[in-house]
Amino acid sequence: MRVFTLKKPPTEYSSNVYYILGDWNTIPDKNTLIDVGPNDYILPELATFNSGVGKKKLENIVLTHEHFDHAAGLKYLIPLYNPKVYGFSHSLMNVEPFVDNMKVQIGDRSATLIHTPGHSNDSIGIYVEEEGVLFSGDTLLSINTYGDTYTLDFLHTIQKIFDLDLKIIYPGHGDPIINNIKEMLTTTLKIVSDSKIIS
Repeated sequence: MRVFTLKKPPTEYSSNVYYILGDWNTIPDKNTLIDVGPNDYILPELATFNSGVGKKKLENIVLTHEHFDHAAGLKYLIPLYNPKVYGFSHSLMNVEPFVDNMKVQIGDRSATLIHTPGHSNDSIGIYVEEEGVLFSGDTLLSINTYGDTYTLDFLHTIQKIFDLDLKIIYPGHGDPIINNIKEMLTTTLKIVSDSKIIS
């Protein structure tokens, strides 16, 4: 599995957009975008990739949630590539029905889509167990101060992510997290658990 972070538009707020290819661009691979950004800015760069002879440039899209900076560019990709779209919201174009812990192929790997409410009710994470990789969207994973209030859903989300065997986290914004992941999640889980929790 190869992960490429596409360029962001210079004048509009955007999430990270990840393009996932298999290691060898074989026919069974599923060329996949995780999030798509707010507009059509990624299209020229996407077109430059060698994504496999005889293969569609884009077969799957996984949206971590429906906020505009992650999902608004979908309307430009559907007419060009007609990909399958995976996300929590049933209002999305071409979306496949979501079930927690469903399996989806990204590149040459099997990924598990995990419902991770907290940042938004429709948030999902994409976990690639074989690689120890999580695409976390905007789920807040590094909390270092006490005094805030959290939802019970968010506490369950942090517990769920804590239980994964992670080597790298690709967040919705910012750089990949590769160091001290377990320590970070241990601190976050303790702070959230010790905080005021609301339903």
